[in-house]
Amino acid sequence: MTSVSLKTIHEDLRNLQKDMQFIKHAIAEDFELSKEAKKQLEEARKTPRAEYISQKDIEKEFLR
Repeated sequence: MTSVSLKTIHEDLRNLQKDMQFIKHAIAEDFELSKEAKKQLEEARKTPRAEYISQKDIEKEFLR
């Protein structure tokens, strides 16, 4: 069994704090979709649901 010291726990917690700060910062930023992404989204929204392939059909095709 690995021995865990208080110093190791402290370092792990500091790393978690840094990671959380990064995530908070990333979430807080106001991102804009690229023109290509907006175009693809617009095209996808125009596609009738009847043209979509169901999850079950995809699974049948790839999980044989």
